[in-house]
Amino acid sequence: MERVYLDHAATSPMHPEVIHEMTAVMKETFGNPSSIHSFGRASRHLVDHARTIIAENIHADYNEIIFTSGGTEADNLAIIGTAEANKEKGNHIITTQTEHHAVLHACEFLESKGFEVTYLPVDKTGRISVRELEKELRDETILVTIMYGNNEVGTIQPITEISERLKDHQAYFHTDAVQAFGLTQIDVKKLGVDLLSVSGHKINGPKGIGFLYSHKRVDLQPGLYGGEQERKRRAGTENVPAIVGLGKAVELSQQSCEEKNAKYSGFKVLLKETLAGAGIEFEQNGSLEHGLSHVLNLSFPGTDVESMLVNLDMSGIAVSSGSACTAGSIEPSHVLVAMFGEQSGNSRNSIRFSFGQGNTEEQVTRAAHEVAKIVKRLTT
Repeated sequence: MERVYLDHAATSPMHPEVIHEMTAVMKETFGNPSSIHSFGRASRHLVDHARTIIAENIHADYNEIIFTSGGTEADNLAIIGTAEANKEKGNHIITTQTEHHAVLHACEFLESKGFEVTYLPVDKTGRISVRELEKELRDETILVTIMYGNNEVGTIQPITEISERLKDHQAYFHTDAVQAFGLTQIDVKKLGVDLLSVSGHKINGPKGIGFLYSHKRVDLQPGLYGGEQERKRRAGTENVPAIVGLGKAVELSQQSCEEKNAKYSGFKVLLKETLAGAGIEFEQNGSLEHGLSHVLNLSFPGTDVESMLVNLDMSGIAVSSGSACTAGSIEPSHVLVAMFGEQSGNSRNSIRFSFGQGNTEEQVTRAAHEVAKIVKRLTT
């Protein structure tokens, strides 16, 4: 039985070219980038090259890129780091109810330290109201953190519009772009964001590596203390092979954005048309107008998410109920609860399909037929 992987929003397989470059580094370049001898300089050159690739890709300055252990650390450094460094200016933070837990739990931690957090509601498409954001802004607001594209339903937030509203305010603006990066051309100057988080393993790069873009004007308190790596913002000897892999993954991810978006949008249409042709009742969760091309979240009335996931896995189809960070939990998705309310069936019968490298129309069609069979079996 061929197993079909449709859970790329949880993690993605590494690109062969990324593996090749990382393997070469692990074999040949082992020096500490902080050492001044030739072995150290060779490693430093690789780190500098990756940083240059990433900075140029998002139109940032070289020194505005901070390597982290992934999206979670990048989010934590952005949120906790700016809050702690700027608490004399205020103690208020604004975020949304549908953020990734790396953001929500960082905000909850800050609440325990005396900060006040406003969690903006979303509409039934998962979008916030910019007008509501404006109403919640205070003189003491020091940070607004709103994700670019949602990891569960794919809804894209009005990032540029938000940054325009914050232009004359002291608050820094952070966006978690982990799910959007690689499928969206990002220019941090045009977006107007001060901080932006990215993770390597979502763009066919290695796990355990990511980066935070932090504008040079941002006052940031480090989350780790030790050496003076990353211009004293993130201590610890650099993971050179992973950084090289991240740089290559970023480079590759931007070479075919339009092609990938068209392909994945086609997969969405194909999957939905196949289900409809089989007489399956479903509802798409998220914004049809403002959505990531690779994420499709569908609600199947009369089903239970756990039964669906188990049956699909037994049929060789790997999908998800949403964030991998809540795998095994019987609690409904916090994203869908925010969109539809706790009593809505959507929060308990929805499946996330997410497309990526290696997926084909044949695989999507097969997955749709398996879904149709399982839904019929569970609802009759």
